[in-house]
Amino acid sequence: MKLAVAMHATRIVVDLCPETPDSLRLLKQLEELKPIRRPSRAPQPAAKEGPRINEEIRVREVQLIDKDGANKGVTDIEAAIAMAQEAGLDLVEIAPNSVPPVAKILDYGKYKYQAQKKAAEARKKQKVVEIKEIKLRPMIDHHDYDVKMRSMERFFQEGDKVKVTLRFRGREMAHQELGYKLLDRVKVDTAKIAKIEQEPRFEGRQVVMVLAPR
Repeated sequence: MKLAVAMHATRIVVDLCPETPDSLRLLKQLEELKPIRRPSRAPQPAAKEGPRINEEIRVREVQLIDKDGANKGVTDIEAAIAMAQEAGLDLVEIAPNSVPPVAKILDYGKYKYQAQKKAAEARKKQKVVEIKEIKLRPMIDHHDYDVKMRSMERFFQEGDKVKVTLRFRGREMAHQELGYKLLDRVKVDTAKIAKIEQEPRFEGRQVVMVLAPR
């Protein structure tokens, strides 16, 4: 604001005394103090999802695959688009990094639908492997052991890993061999459906073993 007022006053002085060197020099100095306006940048166009089709393919020629899957060789882009239009289909760029790019004549709507369907099926098949925990005691009875084994079998069938935690309490620490015998029994009983991913090892007052489905 102050700069604008000063420049306005200086212009009045120059208008009154146009031949004065001091006034012209002062005006020049003020002109140099003007803020520089940066050119505004145009917003970048949004990136297109999926392959380029028809007129979006901005190359001179393509390696053309016709609607029947036959390789037509290197073809002028305008001729390739014309062939697609004559067939009532689209020219779709399926290998943009090739030289020249590979384009195929097909129904783009159907092509896009099939691609989305395959992606959805692939997401369904992706299984996040979880680690389930089974807690055992060295003196576990037969019924509880059978229940634990059925749970482990279900976890393996679902594709999950199992962390077997054997906890010792009080005087049980003096009979660690009973705990290792129990873990050996677990190994034998699950040998057909699971494999050892981590051998038994002590962690404080417990022994941990990890099994993974075969």
